[in-house]
Order: sequence, then C-alpha cells, then structure tokens
Amino acid sequence: MHFVVYVHFHGLWNFANYFNVHLSFDFSFWKMVGFGKKLRESQIQEWKGYYFNYKLMKKKVKRYLEQMEVGAQNRHNVLRDFSVLLDTQIEKIVLFLLEQQGVLAHRLYDLAQEHHSLLQQPNNSNISELQEAYREVGRDLLRLLHFLEMNAIGLRKILKKFDKRLGYKFTDYYVKTRANHPYSQLRQVFRHVGIGAVVGVLSHSFADLHDLQLCQGSYISIYDQPSYTHQDPILESIKLAVDRLSNSTSFLQFLGRRAFIVQNEQLPSSPENQIIMDDQFHFMSLLLNLANTFLYMVNTYIIVPTADNYSLNLGAAASVCGVVIGSMAVAQVFSSVYFSAWSNRSYLRPLIFSSIVLLIGNTLYALAYDLNSLPVLLIGRLFCGLGSARAVNRRYISDCVPSKLRMQASAGFVSASALGMACGPALAWLLQKDFRIFNLTMNQDTLPGWVMALAWLMYLLWLWICFKDPSNNKNEGILVSYQSNNAGPEIHVAVEDEQTQPLLMNTAESKQQENEDDEEENPDKETQKPITSIVAAYKLLTPSVKVQLYVYFMLKYAMEIVLAESSLVTEYYFIWSTSNVAIFLACLGLTVLPVNIVVGNYISNIFEERQVLLGSEIMVCIGLVLSFQAVIPYSVPQYVGSALITFVSAEVLEGVNLSLLSRVMSSRLSRGTFNGGLLSTEAGTLARVIADGTITIAGYFGQSQLLNTTLLPALFFCISSILATCYTYNSLY
Repeated sequence: MHFVVYVHFHGLWNFANYFNVHLSFDFSFWKMVGFGKKLRESQIQEWKGYYFNYKLMKKKVKRYLEQMEVGAQNRHNVLRDFSVLLDTQIEKIVLFLLEQQGVLAHRLYDLAQEHHSLLQQPNNSNISELQEAYREVGRDLLRLLHFLEMNAIGLRKILKKFDKRLGYKFTDYYVKTRANHPYSQLRQVFRHVGIGAVVGVLSHSFADLHDLQLCQGSYISIYDQPSYTHQDPILESIKLAVDRLSNSTSFLQFLGRRAFIVQNEQLPSSPENQIIMDDQFHFMSLLLNLANTFLYMVNTYIIVPTADNYSLNLGAAASVCGVVIGSMAVAQVFSSVYFSAWSNRSYLRPLIFSSIVLLIGNTLYALAYDLNSLPVLLIGRLFCGLGSARAVNRRYISDCVPSKLRMQASAGFVSASALGMACGPALAWLLQKDFRIFNLTMNQDTLPGWVMALAWLMYLLWLWICFKDPSNNKNEGILVSYQSNNAGPEIHVAVEDEQTQPLLMNTAESKQQENEDDEEENPDKETQKPITSIVAAYKLLTPSVKVQLYVYFMLKYAMEIVLAESSLVTEYYFIWSTSNVAIFLACLGLTVLPVNIVVGNYISNIFEERQVLLGSEIMVCIGLVLSFQAVIPYSVPQYVGSALITFVSAEVLEGVNLSLLSRVMSSRLSRGTFNGGLLSTEAGTLARVIADGTITIAGYFGQSQLLNTTLLPALFFCISSILATCYTYNSLY
C-alpha cells in the first residue's frame, strides 16, 4: 500500500507533476465557473488565510503585462519579482501544512495512550468511542489533503496563466532554479513522511481495535501479517485522496493510462445526470468490445509472417509485403475519423458495420490466391483497414463503463491488444497447412484470411445477439461527476454542528467579487464546445503535445519497421522459415504484458514519467543503432537482441508517452469526434503507413540494402524526437 506519499517525490517539480495529473479532476469545471470564485467557495473557512492567493497573483500577472507594454518593467525584474511572490506563497502553505501535521500527530499521541490502556482492559463501548476519535482524525486529514489539492491547482493555473499572458517560459525558469535546491520549501516538505505516518497509525489502530472488538484479546498485527487489514470507510476515502496526491502507480493504472482512454471532464448541472449507474452497465457488451479489439489486432499481425511469400506467389516482389501490410493502415487513417463520429450516436451499428467489412476484407484476401490477383489482395486489406473500430472501442470504455471499473476496462483494452499482437503470428505458425476445399486453396497464405473471416462471422452473430447499445444522449455526451471520475466516494468533512457536508461547499461572497471573477476568468461558451475539425484541433496543440505526438509517431514507425520487415530480413540473412518468423514475432508480442508489469509496478514508482520517456527514447535509439549491418556476417544474436531492445523500449515508451499526452492535452480534446484519442491514433497509423511504404521502396534497391535503408529514417526520427523531448522536458509536468 502506497500510503507513504511523499517519499517518492523527487524535488520541486514532482509536486508540479502532481499538480497536473493527480489533481486533474474536472478542470473544465473550474474553467467554466471561474477558478478564483470556485477556490473561495471550496476553501475551509478557518484556514482561509493560508491558501494560495490566486486573486493577488492574477492581478500581479495583469499588472506585469501592463507595465511591460509601456516599458516600465523588463523581463529580468518580472521573473525575479514573480518568483519571490511565488516563494512567499509556497512558504506560507508549507509552514501551515507542517503545523497541521504536528496537530494531528499530537492528537494521535494522546489517542495512543488511551489505546494502550484499552488493550489492557477491553471494553466494547470504549472501543467504539476510540474508533470514532480516530475517524475524526481521519476526517481532519482529509481536510488537509483537500487543502493541498486546492493550492496545487492554484499554483499550476497561475504558472500557465503567466506563460500564456506574458509569452515567457516562466515554468521552465522556475523549475530549473528550484527543482534540486536543498532548501526548497516544496522539496523539504514533499520528502517528508508526515502524512504517510498519520495514515500508518490510523491503519494499524483501526485493525487493532477491530480485532480487539471481535476477539477480545487475540492480537493480529498488520506488520506481522500484511495481508490482514481492516479497512474502515474513512481509510478508503483517505487512500483515494492520497492516491491522487502520490506519485505511485500500479500495473493496472499503468495499463489503463497506456490505453489513452480520453474521458469527459465537464460537469453536468444536476446530480441525477452526473453518475453512470451500475445497473446501466452491461458486462457482456464490454466483453464484446474487448473481443473486437483482440480480433482486430490478430487480424493485423496474422499475415506478417507470410505476406512476403504471398506477394511472391502473386508475381510481385517480396518487398511488396510492405504495401500489403501497410494498406490496412492506409484505410485506417480514414476509418478512424468516421468511426469516431459514428460513436457519437451509437456503438452497436458501427461495430456491426466493422465486422461485416472485416468479413468481406478477409474473404477477398483469401480469394486473391486462387484469382491470382494482387489488386484483390490489396483491396481485401484495405477493407480490413476500413473496419478498424478502435475509436469505438476506446469511446465505449470512456462513456459506458462505470468509473470504478474504467481503469480495469482500460487495462483490459491494452491487454487484449497485446494478446492479439502475440496471437496473430502464433496463429500463422499453426496454419502451415496445404489442402483444398471446394476448389479453394487452403495454405499458409490463404488460411489466415479464411480463419479471420470465420472468426468475424462468429463475432458478428455474438454481437447481434448479446450487445446492448446504451441509451444515452450522444449529442450531450455522457458526463461524469467529480465522484465518478476519481473512482471513489465523495469526500466529506465534519463541521461544528457535527453534520457531514461535502468539501466542495458554497460560501457567501460579495457580488462585486463574483462579478470580477466572472469577467476575468469565465471563458466564452464557444471554448467549451467539442472540436469539430482537424484544423481546430491542431490549433489547440501546444509544443508539448506536438512533441509527444511526434514521439508516438516515431515509436510506431520503429515498431512497424521491426515487425513488418522481419520476414524479409530473416529469410535473406538467416534463411528462416515462415514458422521461425512466426515464433519470433509471437515471442516479441508476449513481452508486452511482462514489460508493463515491471514498468507499472516498479520503474514508474521510482522515476518520473518524463525521465522514463527520455530513457526509453534513448534505448530505442540504441536498439536501432545495434540493428544496422555494420559487420559481415550479420548474426542472429545481433538481430534478435537489437530487435528485442527496440521493441521492448518502444512498448515502454508508448505507455509513458500516452500517459503524458493525457496530461498535457487540452480538455477540449477530451470529447467530440476530433478528440485526443483520434489524434494519437492518426499519428500512429500514419507512422505505420510511411514505415510500410519505406520497406517497399527500399526493396527496389535490393534485399542486401533493405535493412540499413529502412533503419536510417527510423534513426533520424528517434534522434530528432530525443532532441524535441529535451527542448520541452520541463513542460512535461
């Protein structure tokens, strides 16, 4: 359990890292109503003087802008003065945080004395009273965590506002000067384990009291038996709040982020329409959605080991396999757009259409052998690409799965994709047969098409019978509340009259103050509408987003080069059979889940995601360099080792890259047809198209030049992406 929150925070910008992702709940909500106003409404009134003074800082930014326009201030003075103001605000927050931690520690010390006495003479009524006292400490800890959340958002927003209004990269400057300073206030407090210690005391105290109440004397320690734990509801609430503040992760969360399921962040007006009710969730429909993902990935990779041989049998060059493989990606560039738009109105109909198109496409692919027609082969693969419903798969999970299951569903999406990637080549290995049925040839070239056509026919029948299209208003989109987005219960705090109220409570403010915030902060309603064109979406892309999309393009290009040309390279250099190639590709695909387990459970707990991103890019670069044929003979260990390094590093890079994309991308790209998921899909698909085209073109220079010729562009893209990442490194928070 990652209750010790701050041990994993390495310096100032890990706090900023926490601002951006772990506190990203419903940012569009704050934008819609004015952040300054909502900050005042959500403040804990007795702590009012210790909050980040967002209003003051906002006025300072406006004043700096006016002074800069008339030449009354220069850049150096502005950066220095604003830095001092920020330092003062942060110091105020930090000192108050330490003070409150001390108060909680003192209360727990007093309760510990009572706890010790109670262990000597157990009494059920006294146990209940002591449990309630611990719960009161827990509620106050929730108040403190909420205090941190509000201040974190305030600091993050003012940094963005400063950069936007004055046109400076002040965030970069602030990070560079404070990230590793030993006396940084944020560095000091976020290396502290105070809150983790409080949670630890509460955890074992509740477990002790629960055991004492049940067993009257039997003692089970959570330290001696970590699997034994009694989770009081207040601990569950604290854990959820701590998880948002911590930099820890898990395999499930890592897989979920890797799916890049873009969720709507806008809050609805009425509570009745806010939460996706559990009884509206249809598990079989989710299972069918994941089955579609799995089958499509199998369909993509099942032909890779045999595409070169199929091309030769139809009278084309072996390198035409690049066009055969890539034609599916070409069609997917267009299909992603119309499926994304179609999913605004329905899920069942696009999935049915996808299955029918894929059934036709695979049948044409199989028939091309007997028809001796390369055009039919390519048309079949184009049809397969036109049936790509991955945009619908992602959208269904985002819109129709309850928040408490959304992370598991997202992880299932990634796992289904990885399993399909491995099963495709493995299935090709099993289909090394040669026979005829009704004058139709069944061999290693055609069987992948026939098998997939049969699989899609069976899936279509299953889909028609069992899928339940959710009834919702797609024009509005399914909106989820703060509660459902964070997959946890609403946080409540105790107040003076012992009633329980939500932390996001309303407080009376002067009309003049509200109007001032409304004028300065409420965005135009147009800015809250979904994006309706690719041009409008592109205008919202910041340099950080563009770089991350380019990184995604690079890694998909590198992976496609490794996978698509494997049959050509291994046959030329090592005289591998189709079975050997299939086994090799299946083994590469099987590395996906183990690698994600290591990254999700260990690496991402130790390093920042931007550090993992840069390190993975460097490893991809090393893998590509090692892949070049620099010496003769070109050996199997060199090829297999370099391909493994490149592929595994690209897999790690993909997960971190999509996670960072979800942070830095505009909230307007979280809904509508032209959403962030579509942009990333298009970037990756375009990379595959270019990579497959490169293989085909390079083949005309001879197979002896194929390997190095295709690796050169990949190396160029990789080096340039590393440089671009370094350029935007400090903005990846």
